[in-house]
Amino acid sequence: MLLVRRDFVAQYKQTILGPAWHLIQPIFTTLVFTLVFGHIAKISTEGVPPFLFYMAGTTVWAYFSNVLATTANTFIGNAGIFGKVYFPRIVMPVATLFSRMISFATQTALFLVLVAWYWLAEGAITPNIAVLLAPVLILMMAVFSLALGIIVSALTIRYRDLAVVVGFGVQLYMYMSPIVYPISALPEKWQPLAMLNPVAPILEGLRYAFLGSGQLNFMALGVSALTILVALLIGIFLFNRVERTFMDTV
Repeated sequence: MLLVRRDFVAQYKQTILGPAWHLIQPIFTTLVFTLVFGHIAKISTEGVPPFLFYMAGTTVWAYFSNVLATTANTFIGNAGIFGKVYFPRIVMPVATLFSRMISFATQTALFLVLVAWYWLAEGAITPNIAVLLAPVLILMMAVFSLALGIIVSALTIRYRDLAVVVGFGVQLYMYMSPIVYPISALPEKWQPLAMLNPVAPILEGLRYAFLGSGQLNFMALGVSALTILVALLIGIFLFNRVERTFMDTV
């Protein structure tokens, strides 16, 4: 709890708008995506209002990318604390997972307000019973970001180049995932391959639940869950192995 509080306070210390950035960032990002991909590139949003379509993707992706990027810097960024006192090091990335959940909850609340408006006032979308699966899908996304983050953090001890790669690697991964486009926009022969990306069926499932677009593919979600579990086990193994000696190499 102390680490979660520290991360949250440090993130917005000496800022003018403070936690308001939780809302400003997704709104402006979504506006840019709507202009560029919706109006200029004219990428299909499967009949969903473009702003709402892109808000769904950017809200989830912001949480995923923030947890991954911050967790990937666990050993380097906290070497001072690790060198003074012992505690289970895995607590640090888990604390990041929860501290970033605060901003995610705020952005999700904004998204749900928009969903309610477009559903009740506009009738432009059709949420369904699959929303009950949303917590499971979000948990999968959170665990995947944690798994990738701790894998990178363990490898960064020996290969510092990875710290540089993570930044643009996350951006590249965003375009490999259906954030600014639906899976249906891809050629049909490439769609099964695209769904092997663990993030793809999660995003498609969330859009299906809240917006009535996308697809809820349980087989693809099962493959994603297995991939995420394997990644988490590998991450924990590497993390525990590195934490014993990392002070000699940091």
